[in-house]
Amino acid sequence: MKKLLLLPLILLLIVVSANTVLAQTPTERPAAPADLPGKGLKQYDFFYAGEAKSRNMYIIQKGQITWSYIDTTGRGEISDAVLMKNGNVLFAHQYGVTLIDRDKKVLWQYMAPEGTETHTAQLIGKAHVVLVQNGNPAKVLVLNIKTNQVVKEFNIPFKSDTHGQIRHARLTQKGTLLVAHMDLGKINEYDYDGKLLSSIDEPSVWSAVPLKSGNLLTASNRNIVKEIAPNGKVIWELPLSELAGYNITSPQIAIRLPNGNTLVNNWFNQWSGKLDLKNPPVQAIEVTPEKKIVWALRSWSAPDLGPSTTIQLLDDPNNTYEKAFFGAIR
Repeated sequence: MKKLLLLPLILLLIVVSANTVLAQTPTERPAAPADLPGKGLKQYDFFYAGEAKSRNMYIIQKGQITWSYIDTTGRGEISDAVLMKNGNVLFAHQYGVTLIDRDKKVLWQYMAPEGTETHTAQLIGKAHVVLVQNGNPAKVLVLNIKTNQVVKEFNIPFKSDTHGQIRHARLTQKGTLLVAHMDLGKINEYDYDGKLLSSIDEPSVWSAVPLKSGNLLTASNRNIVKEIAPNGKVIWELPLSELAGYNITSPQIAIRLPNGNTLVNNWFNQWSGKLDLKNPPVQAIEVTPEKKIVWALRSWSAPDLGPSTTIQLLDDPNNTYEKAFFGAIR
């Protein structure tokens, strides 16, 4: 009888003990340290944009928003945006490409045909834009923005559906075009006539930025950033899962800063979940060649910059956007 009376007490102790253990076990690892390195929004003056449910872009100067573009009613996501020295902004927003001035007046616009998407574009001089259009077929287009005429067009390879093909392309110092084929897992270099000049394997590559050295700085959906030589040799790599104390899972564009450090954007997917404001991820990190984080950006309130895809320093001497050319088009 005594044993029977003790049984409920033992079961109660087991339940209480289990609940205590569960209460002491964190349900989710911290996305980042509470105290971040660097000066927050005051670290740099920069232009900021990202893939989100609304199409927002910002200029931050001395820690404050000095310019913003907010579009909550349109369609698509901003995958690419470039700020020019005259204040104009060219941005690709999935279903088109738009050029606006500092006052947000639309100077030029291209709307992607039904069933296609445009996630990346770049200005060439004052009269042309090069863009990549996902679809069947995927293609590169060069348009004269004064006449709105297509002056060059060539098809490029693809294997996935429209949305999964390509997110990023950039003109090189040689006047060629680097295309990060996310679906093919390749970084292809094309000349103005569409001839394939080189190809580097990089699984699930999201972006490839040409460096002054001729190397490429890549970010991929495999959660890794690499510097790769033209022959495909990996010069430097940053497996983001190995950064202690940070949960960085979605690098989109990485750039090399004038000081030699690397800036990595960390995207948050608004379509797959709701942001936990009690444990939000950082939107970007600056990493030394030795892989030490010296700046981390986290601004989800006051102000809320939203998800991060691209950050462009306002005073970056490595910025080549003003000098971009494609073949003979300048």
